Amino acid sequence: MHTAIMGGTFNPIHLGHLRIAEEVKEYLDISLLNACRDIDKIIFIPSYLPPHKEDGSLISPNHRLEMVKLAVRDNPDFQASDVEIKRGGTSYSVKTLETLREEMPDTEISFIVGTDSFNEITIWCEYERLFELTNFIVVTRPGYPVKKIDEILPDRMACKFGYDAARNVYVHDNGKTVTYMATTLIDISASDIRKRVREGRSVRYLVPHDVEQYIMENRLYK
Repeated sequence: MHTAIMGGTFNPIHLGHLRIAEEVKEYLDISLLNACRDIDKIIFIPSYLPPHKEDGSLISPNHRLEMVKLAVRDNPDFQASDVEIKRGGTSYSVKTLETLREEMPDTEISFIVGTDSFNEITIWCEYERLFELTNFIVVTRPGYPVKKIDEILPDRMACKFGYDAARNVYVHDNGKTVTYMATTLIDISASDIRKRVREGRSVRYLVPHDVEQYIMENRLYK
């Protein structure tokens, strides 16, 4: 089995998140075809408390989880997880991956991140351990450059990676991979959505309809 995960605050989840996940699913299905397997599912994991500083607009994790559930319920390949919310405290990716490895010992895991996050991977909690636990799929984000591995990691880490030109991936000594993937650039930001809601402006076609309804019914981001 092979599962990909996408973490974040999802404050709120929007169509940009969903499109990235759809394209990653398609990419992995094709790239794994020769191995006689495909991607099992994409798991969306809302954080309980992100380790980075928030601007005070973060709503309750239960609201954010419910919006993710609404956004993915019509796609059988997508799933919402409350693993970080149940754990509580600061949501460190390394802890989440360790939990998933325990719960799904026979599943290969790929972690979807944007170039903005991956470019700063060295400030993540126990970042070296992450390369033991997961493959990375790094997707382009508007305004953030795609950097080479040796531009991101210190020499002692970068030297553990080789480049597989046939698969167009970086391969760690332990077999884990880092894949850079260009996706459709849909420049939607959650902060802009929150601003629009505060100002009484439309967010139609920026978020799924059910998410839009949930935001209005629960008077979120007012």
